[in-house]
Amino acid sequence: MQKIAQFFKVSKDEFIKSGNPAVYQDIILPKRATVGSAGYDFFAPEEFSLLPNQTVKIATGVRVKIDAGWVLKIYPRSSLGFKYRLNLDNTVGIIDSDYYYADNEGHIFIKMTNCGNTPLTVEKGKAFAQGIFLEYGITVDDECDGVRTGGLGSTDKKL
Repeated sequence: MQKIAQFFKVSKDEFIKSGNPAVYQDIILPKRATVGSAGYDFFAPEEFSLLPNQTVKIATGVRVKIDAGWVLKIYPRSSLGFKYRLNLDNTVGIIDSDYYYADNEGHIFIKMTNCGNTPLTVEKGKAFAQGIFLEYGITVDDECDGVRTGGLGSTDKKL
């Protein structure tokens, strides 16, 4: 296995902008459950509950430094998707390698909706999403020279 990334907490100042400051010290960095796991579990920094068709945006307090040529893809935890139809609002979260250097320190947010018929509660410290690192390629005639300056959703804005 190649070691191509490392998780960190965002600074407390950055987390306070969008998260509950009381839970900062309890943020758990993503980790795999077993040596055969492809996904790194993301843990709830605080308890959240979702009624059917309700949405939540979770400030994870996590950032990730990724080698060029790799991406982190975020998915709901398999069991929650299966039991509750828990979905990411953007279907699959894409964390680019340059997001780490964004103005928001590359703070990873996960927005999810309970698309099922059963209320769902995820306790503080429990896994609710998973991230998988994948290598990607570019075209032979790629001439991209843009540099990220903003955070979430900034790559489609004029530089």
